Amino acid sequence: MRRSGQHRQHGKQGGGATGIYAKLMIAVVVLLICTLSLLFSATISGNRGSLEPSVINAEELWESANSGGWRPSSAPRSDWPPPPRETNGYLRVRCNGGLNQQRSAICNAVLAARIMNATLVLPELDANSFWHDDSGFQGIYDVENFIQTLKYDVRIVESIPAIRKNGKTKKIKAYQLRPPRDAPISWYTTVALEKMQEHGAIYLTPFSHRLAEEIDNPEYQRLRCRVNYHALRFKPNIMKLSESIVDKLRAQGHFMSIHLRFEMDMLAFAGCFDIFNPEEQSILKKYRKENFAEKRLVYEERRAIGKCPLTPEEVGLVLHAMGFDNSTRIYLAAGELFGGERFMKPFRALFPRLENHSSVDSSEELATNSQGLLGSAVDYMVCLLSDIFMPTYDGPSNFANNLLGHRLYYGFRTTIRPDRKGLAPIFIDRENGRTAGFEQAVRRVMLKTNFGRPHKRVPPESFYTNSWPECFCQVSPKNPADKCPPDNVLEMLDSRLENEVTSDLEALVEKNLTSRTER
Repeated sequence: MRRSGQHRQHGKQGGGATGIYAKLMIAVVVLLICTLSLLFSATISGNRGSLEPSVINAEELWESANSGGWRPSSAPRSDWPPPPRETNGYLRVRCNGGLNQQRSAICNAVLAARIMNATLVLPELDANSFWHDDSGFQGIYDVENFIQTLKYDVRIVESIPAIRKNGKTKKIKAYQLRPPRDAPISWYTTVALEKMQEHGAIYLTPFSHRLAEEIDNPEYQRLRCRVNYHALRFKPNIMKLSESIVDKLRAQGHFMSIHLRFEMDMLAFAGCFDIFNPEEQSILKKYRKENFAEKRLVYEERRAIGKCPLTPEEVGLVLHAMGFDNSTRIYLAAGELFGGERFMKPFRALFPRLENHSSVDSSEELATNSQGLLGSAVDYMVCLLSDIFMPTYDGPSNFANNLLGHRLYYGFRTTIRPDRKGLAPIFIDRENGRTAGFEQAVRRVMLKTNFGRPHKRVPPESFYTNSWPECFCQVSPKNPADKCPPDNVLEMLDSRLENEVTSDLEALVEKNLTSRTER
């Protein structure tokens, strides 16, 4: 009996051991599954990280962005006949606004002249509405280069010539017209052309944003690029002065340019008053009332949707979060900053190596015209040639928008475009004391922005900000429409233009001979 009892006892122990072993095996399997699952998740996360980097390499931003095989080219891709010898009349325009608003107006004027088969009179630059500067086109731009570069496109004269009629010399009086804003091509081929043919010349004023930007004709868009990036060259003294400043800045390595749009006109336009003291708010509100249409503007609402220019401190915080340190050399392109030094102090504490055209070059030429067209032209060129460009407000700022487009065309040069709407809640949290993860949050927003690479133009982005793909081409394209034109395309156009002139001269000689024979 004892053995039998012992036997039963041993049997129970054996069954218990088997149960424990089974449970251990289940635990091992579960653990193995969890481990494999974690490894798989880590692999997926790692792969995702390689596609969407979680950090910004500030050093890489000093180099131009990846072009994806594209290069700038605004030469015609299809049949583009030279301007006929006989035109429908003369086109005068008055370009109002600041230097860069005038620049886009000049591009539109050339295109309008081409559309109407008109002779373009050298554009007039408004001396009163913005800069109070009477330098004029001849005082800022290289006139000879402008005319020579566009000889395949339009005929250009410096003034409307006098005509001799009934033995008297008479000057053609241009008929004044006010074009509608963003007028379609059809307005120029009907209303404007009819008045031109009736009077011999028309005068379009004001001429800012008076031709639609989005035109379904790539050759017309490429003409705009030829004007903007080739024909509109500043005068030699401005180019020399700008290059001298760039050389001095680059003598110590890379440098960044920032268009700090924290100025009275832009702050008043945006309706961003609450960060200023009562006296400053009064100045801004008065300026707004005198210069802009009445509109209900609530600061908190405006800021939350990114409608306020970044403060200098916010600019510094964005750059610091992206990995730039206090050794970064920065060129500031800006007018008089509103609010004074108290707004600049936090920025200067983060980035003490700040320069502007006056601090780099103290020549009398700049000192006497630092806030006029000359100062703006120098700022434009320095920003164009800088290694990195950052606009702090690229809404209705023509300076920033044109530069973004020019730098893209100039070789996909790096631009840093803060997403003000994406950054607004992060800055608001910081002001309310919630600072944890601030820099990581800024980087996440900035990683979604474009750093100067080719990208699709989506309204409301301006053609002058992004002329890709019309004004770019590929040497080895997947789409034949993107193929670069022949390298000798300008020689071909030149030869064609010469043939047209020769034919005209031969026809004129033949006409004169016929006339003499008949006599």
